[in-house]
Amino acid sequence: MLDMDFIVQNPDAVRHAIDVKHVDLDLDAVLGKHADVKTLLAEVEELRHDRNVLSKQAGKAGPSEREKLIEQSREVGAKLKEMEPSLRERQDELRDLLLLVPNIPSEDEPVGPGEESNVELRTWGEKPEFGFKARDHVELLELHGWTVPTIGNLAGSRSYALRGELALLEMSLWRFALDYMVKQGFTPVALPSLAREAAFVGTGHFPGNREEAYQLEDDLFLAGTSEVGLNYLRSGEILSPSDLPVRDAGFSSCFRREAGAAGKDVRGLLRVHQFYKVEQYVCCIPDEDESNRWFEALLANAEGLVQALELPYRVVRLSTGEMGAGKVRTWDIECWLPSAGEYRETHSVAEFYDWQARRADLRYRDEDGKVRYLYTLNNTAIATPRILAQLLEVHQQEDGTVRLPVALRPYLGGIEALGAS
Repeated sequence: MLDMDFIVQNPDAVRHAIDVKHVDLDLDAVLGKHADVKTLLAEVEELRHDRNVLSKQAGKAGPSEREKLIEQSREVGAKLKEMEPSLRERQDELRDLLLLVPNIPSEDEPVGPGEESNVELRTWGEKPEFGFKARDHVELLELHGWTVPTIGNLAGSRSYALRGELALLEMSLWRFALDYMVKQGFTPVALPSLAREAAFVGTGHFPGNREEAYQLEDDLFLAGTSEVGLNYLRSGEILSPSDLPVRDAGFSSCFRREAGAAGKDVRGLLRVHQFYKVEQYVCCIPDEDESNRWFEALLANAEGLVQALELPYRVVRLSTGEMGAGKVRTWDIECWLPSAGEYRETHSVAEFYDWQARRADLRYRDEDGKVRYLYTLNNTAIATPRILAQLLEVHQQEDGTVRLPVALRPYLGGIEALGAS
């Protein structure tokens, strides 16, 4: 959420953000509602002042004058009783509009409507060239009995169940990613998948994209990323400089309806309703240079993990139409998927400045004693089962076995390949 004063002082920049991020919002409606609230608030505050003055005067007045002042105070109170509900209603309406205002994208990021406007920044690794007929990851799963083909009877479409070595591999990836993040100074946090609506509003997942979330009873939803929980853990607190930067590595099971992806990647492990994720999350002082430093650090962590998994990848700068409403910039890591003949997104590093902090009430008291909103960033560390598709396909061998990257071997008893026995 942007500061209202910033919006009033920089309407052209906000209009540009609304335009290039393709947000359905009329900024004039926001500004008009703000002016309306401001006028009504001034009237209410003036009446409150008048009532306080009358109360003080009544306390000092004689009996006859006191009764007159008390009656005037009652009349003012009656007006306030009529106006205050209207003020609260308009303030709520203004906040609902403010929740839709997108963040200002960095001037350095590509402008465009969608994926076709993204810009490749760099690549790493060599794409595999097979001297045999390569299998896709579904064929490899079926070849070794690493999946349960009847899982749809239990959990419906876009569900998965892994067994044997693949189940162990998936769990090994979580621990591998957490161990890596601990070495980078991050604190592991095991989080529930459940979160209240306010936490989704805090990250910017709501009010838009509600159709992607599974709603339960009692104002609870199933989160599609531990970012939702990590970003709300300190809501309402006032941190001190010694608490910063917050560096968390959250782990949770995640749930997404994938309502907007009908018919896409319905086969295999790429787009399922329940998955698991280790998430990088940083909360730092509100300084653009500091935020940039952590953006680069989160990206470097993700690249280090993917390089350790020996997966060819590219880094892509997302266009304004792709980056998301709340983000200053978003860069993706896309790993090579041989069966698709293209790179597929596995990691996404996002920078928000104070956009999330204002929504989630994340603040600290600076060295001068001033309370200020913080800056937030996040990125994937590892998400499964999606990355298993790339691991299996890139590292497959002619006999159907799958070579294990050296970094994963200690987590699986030192074996060098899956499916060898």
